[in-house]
Amino acid sequence: MFQGTFDLETATPVDASALSDILFEREIYWASGRSGIVDLVAAHKWFNLAALKGRKDAVALRQEVAGQMSDTEISVAQREARAWVSAR
Repeated sequence: MFQGTFDLETATPVDASALSDILFEREIYWASGRSGIVDLVAAHKWFNLAALKGRKDAVALRQEVAGQMSDTEISVAQREARAWVSAR
């Protein structure tokens, strides 16, 4: 998985017009544990959003993350992604 770093001090909030690459970077951050913890629910959510914006590799990576999650966790991630889209 991802081995880079993100500078969260200079990061800007993600809005509805965000490019798929920005959403993809968010997901990599959570999936890799760069925050200090691995948050698969957050990773799955951002993979969903990146896939919705046309990022094709997000689909396969979302499936990889989903393979490590319970059905309940996947449901939470999907709800959070829908809520994010609805709020924009």
